[in-house]
This record gives sequence, structure tokens and C-alpha cells, in this order.
Amino acid sequence: MSAIARILLESGVTVSGSDRQANDMTRALQRDGATIFIGHAAENIKGASALLISSAVTDDNPEVVAARSANIPILDRRAAFPLLLSGKDQIAVAGTHGKTTTTALIVHLLRETGRDPSYIVGGVMNNTGSNAHAGKGRAFVVEADEYGGMFLGLAPRIAVITNIEHDHPDQFPTLQDVMTAFRQFAARLPDDGTLIACADDPHALTLAHERKDAGKPVLTYGLDNPDADWSAIDNESDDAQVSDFMVRCFRHNLPVRKRAVLPLTGTHNIRNALAALAAAHTYGVTLEEMLPALRTFQGTGRRFEVMGQAGGVTVISDYGHHPTAIRATLQAARQRYRQATLWAVWQPHTYSRTRLLADQYASAFGDADHVLITDIYAARERPAPGDPSGADLARNAASHPDTRYSGGLDATASLLRREVRPGDVVIIFSAGDAPRVGEMLLKSLAGKV
Repeated sequence: MSAIARILLESGVTVSGSDRQANDMTRALQRDGATIFIGHAAENIKGASALLISSAVTDDNPEVVAARSANIPILDRRAAFPLLLSGKDQIAVAGTHGKTTTTALIVHLLRETGRDPSYIVGGVMNNTGSNAHAGKGRAFVVEADEYGGMFLGLAPRIAVITNIEHDHPDQFPTLQDVMTAFRQFAARLPDDGTLIACADDPHALTLAHERKDAGKPVLTYGLDNPDADWSAIDNESDDAQVSDFMVRCFRHNLPVRKRAVLPLTGTHNIRNALAALAAAHTYGVTLEEMLPALRTFQGTGRRFEVMGQAGGVTVISDYGHHPTAIRATLQAARQRYRQATLWAVWQPHTYSRTRLLADQYASAFGDADHVLITDIYAARERPAPGDPSGADLARNAASHPDTRYSGGLDATASLLRREVRPGDVVIIFSAGDAPRVGEMLLKSLAGKV
């Protein structure tokens, strides 16, 4: 919602908004001209011509009740996006994992090559310090979220699907329900629009084949995949901080090979880069323009973001909350910090997801030396009978040599403070408020508390 607010602000619209507590996003919006209320109250919407709400807002929210009573239009993200994106060339990035980094990479490639795109990204871009911008160019790059059917409010010319897995079981009870939603998203493309799908993911590839069989434009990408239109080969680097690989793509039925350097590690990020290169190239940017720009990408907040170092300990915040994302991030961390002791601190996110994927979580932490599991972050949910607890999840992962239930955030930070040693790396996996563990740990190690 903060990204939508920023687009509106930069477009000259008067914006106000409310949240349960102040945070970096609300402070930045307030600094740039928005009126911010802490707490939800009916009087907050006085004078508003429309109320935009997130998927976490319930029907009994006092501002929703007041807007309904005053006949003020109430819009969710799906309804709001067509109003924001009108008249733009939409490039939309969907997928269970990798959306934020891939979207940010496309934005970066277009910005660095002079296109000045508008964009909405699900995290703050480190290159720009923002998660949204109303640009002067025709392109509008948007992270396309399946939750609440948000991506069904888009009309992209170029659509990327990074991968498809079962997630958000509170909305999609089965994998087939997820596939149906992504199939509807792909159908939002016009007949001459391009679908860019990961050839290494069987479900994304299924949708690519369906569209190609219908005679509509499709591009695929993958790692060392001879059947993909875009492929990364010879991934070699002596530098643990970067990925160095050869990009192979086809022009005029002939393969073109160019060396690429990405300042991120992990095979999942190479895939993200391939998707971004394919999307920007489809939009009209040449490889010769893009590859120098790729080298200067600085990532996004809470995607393997180094929070700081103190006492010889490095603390990293990562948004990973699905077992596949956690596994991929730990693999990249092991590549980057080859000799370090790795601590994984996992804050499970929502009871429904944790219940559905409990067995997959149990085997996701193999590259970590120590695993701490906190209390579950409920988000929009309440626990149901039979839902696992953090302690249950720790017991379920008994095959790992050191997996422990660490309780609340304060207790987790205290445990880390007692046991981490200089040279250790702590990665906090959370889509909730667990980065606070990293803040407390860094302050403690620095002697501030």
C-alpha cells in the first residue's frame, strides 16, 4: 500500500493513510507530504474521495465502516491498479518466489539505460531508496501479487512468471487453485503480448506451452537449459560476492553469448537476472546496454540485506518465508560465507502456510549450522485446533543437528547474544517483525544495551 501511496503522491494526489504503528515507510511518506495517522479511526477518512485498503483490512475496520456509511468508494489493490496504470506499457512480474528481485532488476535495467519507468516493487530498492516511482517513460513495471487476485487487475504487455508453488492456502486450498489463478493472469496478456516463463519450473513451463500452442508469443529462460530461449551457462566466479556467468540468447535464430556479472549470489538470483534481461530486451533494450547496468544492481531491502556487523558477527535480514525460498537463500549464503558458522533464525509466517508446508520446512535448513524457530507470526490469522507451534516445528526438524525452539523475539535475541561467536553469520527469515531480533542483537553486541 505504501507503494500505491507514493505513486499517487508523485502524481499530485492528496494522500492520507493509517497504520497500526509508525515504521520507516510511514515516516518516509509523511516526510514527502502524506498525512499519516497511527491507529485506525473513522475520523481519519474525513474529506476522502476514495478509500484504498490492503488485503489485511477486515470489514469491521472503523475506516471501512465509515466509508461505507458515507458512500465513499472502497478499493482493494486489484481495483486500484487499473486506475494507476492507465496509458502505460505494463511489465508485470508474478511467481511464488523471486518477484521482488526480478521486478527490481527490470526497473534497474530500464532506469540505467535511460527509460525512466514508473514502478511498484515489493521492497525498497537499494539503488533508489524507494519502492515506487511515477516515471516519465511509458513503461510501468509492477510486482504482480497473486494474493487477493491483485494481479488480475493488471493488463500487461510483458508478463514474467518466475515459478509456481502451492502457497497462501487460506486463499488457494490446492495447487490446482494456484495454477488456475496464474493461468488467468497469463490470459490478461493481449494476443501479441509476451509471456516470459522459467523453463526450469514445471508449472510455469506448462503455462508457457499452453500459450505457445495457441500461437501466442512466449519466451523461456533457465540454467544451462538448451531448450530455453535465454540460458545461463558456465557459472564460475572466484569472488564469493558475485555471480559470473555466460548469457546465451537467440537472435535471428542464432545463439548470442555474452558474459554477465551480477552482484548477487545463488542460482535463484541468476534465474531472476535472466528473467529481467529477457523482459527488458523484449521491451527494446539491447544486451550491450543492459550488461553494464546489471553489474551495478544493489538489491532490495529484506532480500539478503546485511543489517550490520558487530562483535565480528554479520546479521542479515531475508524475507524468505516459504521452504523453497529459505533453502535457496541458505545455499547462496553458504556460497558467500564459505567458512562461517551460519545461524538461521526462522519466524514462521501464518498458521495456514506453516501447517500446509511443515514437512518441507523440516528439510529446508540443511545449509545452516544452527536453526532457531520463533513463535509463529499470525498476520491476518488466528490459530485453529491442531495448528503447529514453534516448538512443534523444531521437533519436526529433529534430523537437523541443532534445531531449537527459541520462543519470542526478545528471548531469541538473548539466546543469540549468548551463543554467537566472532565470524558467525546470522540470517533472519521473516515476513513479519523478526528483523527486530537483528536490531537487538547488533545493539547488544556493540555494547549499546
